[in-house]
Amino acid sequence: MGDADRSAGPPAGGDATPDVIPEVKRERGGTARRATLVLVSVCLSQLIVALDISVVNVALPEISRDLGFSAGSLAWVVNAYTLVFGGLLLLGARLADLFGHRRTMVAGLLLFAAASLLGGFAQTPGQLIAARAGQGLAGAVLAPIGLTVIMVTFAEGPPRSRALGTWAAVAASGTALGVLAGGLLTDTLGWRWVLFINVPLVAVTLPIALSSVRDRQAADRPRIDLPGALLGTAAVTTLTYGVLQTELHPWSSTRTLSILGTALLLGLAFVRWEKRCAVPIVRLGILRSRTVWVSNVNSLLVGAGMVAGFFLASLYLQNILGYRPMVAGAAFLPFCFGAMAGSIAGMRLVRSVDRRTLIVGGLLLASAGMIWFGALEPSSTFTGGFLGPSLLASVGIGLSMVTNTYMGTAGVAPHEAGLASGLLNAGRQCGGSVGLAALSTIAVAVTGTAEASGAGTAAALAEGYGRAFTVTGGLLLTAALLTAVAVSRVRPEGRMKPVS
Repeated sequence: MGDADRSAGPPAGGDATPDVIPEVKRERGGTARRATLVLVSVCLSQLIVALDISVVNVALPEISRDLGFSAGSLAWVVNAYTLVFGGLLLLGARLADLFGHRRTMVAGLLLFAAASLLGGFAQTPGQLIAARAGQGLAGAVLAPIGLTVIMVTFAEGPPRSRALGTWAAVAASGTALGVLAGGLLTDTLGWRWVLFINVPLVAVTLPIALSSVRDRQAADRPRIDLPGALLGTAAVTTLTYGVLQTELHPWSSTRTLSILGTALLLGLAFVRWEKRCAVPIVRLGILRSRTVWVSNVNSLLVGAGMVAGFFLASLYLQNILGYRPMVAGAAFLPFCFGAMAGSIAGMRLVRSVDRRTLIVGGLLLASAGMIWFGALEPSSTFTGGFLGPSLLASVGIGLSMVTNTYMGTAGVAPHEAGLASGLLNAGRQCGGSVGLAALSTIAVAVTGTAEASGAGTAAALAEGYGRAFTVTGGLLLTAALLTAVAVSRVRPEGRMKPVS
């Protein structure tokens, strides 16, 4: 049986396979109201996580002035969240499978609210950095739970594709909404509200999750692979830390190479242990399915493109066009609408169009948008230069994300729902961290070279951002080519269609 056959699910109109868990069967005979509430709760949880990836960015200058951060330590307001979030995602993904979906979601929401309150009341740099690390821990628990709950609540086919489309729209637009919210809150209520805003969001989400999300019933819950969890967490955390350090230490420095080498050794030790462990935290065999590993590589590359794209676009608007934080945030509204439109289109088209075509088409649109961003100049305007590539890239990202998520989770065994969603989220987060560090280095290097050759500050910055945007477009193009070559065409109803 081919990879596409294994990942595809039952034919439309047919009976569910034995893999369909009791929650799905109950959902078919239950009310649509609970399913709607489940979807609302997981989308709100994803919104909280996505917002906090970017919501503090535009508030950093005010945070620095208020709490007395040094220039070197201010970056850790962002890095503390990214480091803990990326490092603990794989472990967080397994918690839902081990301890129950509702318990895990409630714990993650409460932790997020507590960390946000502590951060909002922080009086020293250390307190705020610790609070951001706490948010990262909560995010590592909440990020994979959304996909997990969707997979065990909605039957494979149109119900699940609609749910995944809605979830992907929130995931694709949440980071852009974070920039908008950060600018608005900083300019009106002050920087502390970029943290306090999570408390009312949790207050709305928590009762919905308690009333709708159910814990899977299991007579014997599997034990936690503690050595595997520690090795995997250490490997990803060390890798993320090493990449983040490149802002201060070059990629070729002894320090950076030592950290990255340690991450590689820890990764090899993790793989070796998982192969020998009776109940591994990551069953490596799940990656033998071509659709699963291609989806995860795509998630890695799209994560790099999205996070770096938001960062570079925000710098362009503020450093070259001179926008205030609130105006710069508002400039991302078209991206939000485009991402939602692309996700909705993907959600509907996945029922009638081959998945490979949708993913490749979306990635090509996103790549073209990023390369178009690379052509921006200091004289470019919002309507004449920024708006067009923003819409093109956002529609492409939304279209590809929903279909890629569907492909990467379709046909996965119920007890590995958390693992499949955790891998996709971990890939996106790690790709964002590594991509941002690498592309920022490219932008700084090109900008320095341009200034040395006599270019003005604005022109040099535009050239640096442009080069980084072009490389970002190349990453998305690579994902499109990989999908086109490696994935077989699959009929929407899940049957294999030979490649002509």
